[in-house]
Parts: sequence; structure tokens; C-alpha cells
Amino acid sequence: MSFGEHLEELRSALWKAVIAIFLGFLVGLLVGDKFVRFVKAPLEQGLKELEQNRKQAVFNRDEGESSPTEQSFAKRGLVPEHYVLDAESLITALRGSGVTVDPPADAPGQVDLWMWTKPRDAQLISTGTPDVFSVYVKASLVLGTVLASPAVFYFLWAFVAAGLYPHEKRYVHVFMPFSIGLFLLGAVVAFYVVLKYVISFLLGFNEWMGIEATPRINEWLSFVLILPLMFGVAFQMPLVMLFLDRIGVASTAMYIKYWRYAVLIIFVVSMILTPADPQSLLAMAGCLTPLYFGGILLCKWMPRSAKPFSESLGDA
Repeated sequence: MSFGEHLEELRSALWKAVIAIFLGFLVGLLVGDKFVRFVKAPLEQGLKELEQNRKQAVFNRDEGESSPTEQSFAKRGLVPEHYVLDAESLITALRGSGVTVDPPADAPGQVDLWMWTKPRDAQLISTGTPDVFSVYVKASLVLGTVLASPAVFYFLWAFVAAGLYPHEKRYVHVFMPFSIGLFLLGAVVAFYVVLKYVISFLLGFNEWMGIEATPRINEWLSFVLILPLMFGVAFQMPLVMLFLDRIGVASTAMYIKYWRYAVLIIFVVSMILTPADPQSLLAMAGCLTPLYFGGILLCKWMPRSAKPFSESLGDA
């Protein structure tokens, strides 16, 4: 294909991908509210656990070691609440309800009372009227992109196939399903594994600095949505390595020789793709480094049977 034909093929593939994302976006609008509740649940749970741990620490400090009964309350998710009551007001309230109370002469003026209650529901805030609407649209767009990702990958791999030799095009049909699977695997690992530790680190850092965490829904959604997408893209690395090896751009020996530089590049790329916290950086680099060596094993397991252009030269 000529250069102009490649550009035309790229334009066609991009337009098809945009249409697929738009159709996915329309579907996302129908369930955008449920998706927003889904993605904000981990942060709400993290805030609730932070409050529980904070109040439990205060209780242990003031009351000493917890008794078995108090520990059972904590296991049920209850948190201790400390109240200081005025003794006279308490006696007056009890007498008003029909309870006869005769306090001793040396009764204290105040009564300390500990109660085990459920933690208050954590709330994300919005500081502007358009915030909630923009969150709904953004969530619907990201959800639509994920739903349309199989079609998007198909169109992009079809564009790649258009520029390959006939004997190379069969690789596309093998790589495309793996590409979709790796993308979804990266997104799942980010949301269900990495995100928990990122939230724990960030909220713990706020607690260590003595700053109350009041996260905005818009900022949180941007954070929680970009992380799985970046992980999904980064998880394509073994497939890209195998593809480059198959078409002769790289080789297994080169991957092995320069593995130290590759690990350094992985950390730099992880720093760029993840938000500004060390947990997500280390998590992505920790996943991509084994994937790099997995890509080397994949290249060894599925070596190319001939030089990349031998078939085309033989046909000529």
C-alpha cells in the first residue's frame, strides 16, 4: 500500500472506532448512575474504615486494652463514641420519663459514656453545581469506551493488518483476542487489587499529616477511571513484544540483553501513566516487570519459523 492508502486506512479505522465509542457512550448514559455508585464504593469503604480505626485507637488509648466483648463489637463494624453527660441533666431526663433516681452525695458532676455505634456513611462532595452532571457524563463515556473496546481493538488491528505482508496478517487474528483479554485483565487488576492499597495509602497519609479527607467526586472519578484504563493499556506489553519479534523489528536475544534498560523504562512509563502516588507506580511497575519476562517466554514459546520477509521474497 502507498503512504496515501495507509492514511486513508487509518482515517477509516479511527472513524469506525469513534462510532463504536459513541454507541457505547449511549449505552453508558442508560446506566451511568449505577456505574458512578459502583466506582465510588471503594473510597466510601476506605473512609468508613479510616473512621473506625481512628475511633478504635482513641478508645484503646483512653480505656486500655479492649475486652473480648468490645472486640466483638469492633468485628461487627461498630465504632466507639465518647459522650460526656451532665449528671443533673441526665437525672432530670430520667425522672421525666418516670424513672426514680436518688444520686449519692458524692456523685460526680459529669458522666463519661462510651457507646458502640455504626460509622457514619462517608460522603463525597461536589463544590460546583455542574460537577455532578460532568461526573455522570464522564462516567458514561468511560463505561462506553470499555464496552466498545473489543470493536476498537478490532478496527485498530485491522489497520495494522492492512500494512503487513500476507504471511504476517494471520498474526492479527491470534493477537486481537489476547489484546482484548489483556486490556480487561489490567483494568480488573487495577480496580479490584491495586485501588484498595492506593486508597489505604492516600487516606493514611492524610491521617498522618492531620488533614481531614473530604474528597471531591469529580477528582475521585478522574482518578479511579484513569487508573484501570492505564493498566489495561500497559498490559498489552507482552503482546507488543511478541508482535515486534514476529515481524523482525526486535528479537528475543535483544529483549534478554537489554532487560535492565527495559525495567528502568517500565518504571519511568509507570510514573507517567499512574497518578502521583508511589503505591500505584510500584503496583504498575510490579505488574509490568513480570509481564516483560513473560513476553520473553512467549517469544521463546512461539518463535517465528523463518526470517520475517523470507516468505514474501520467496513469492517474488
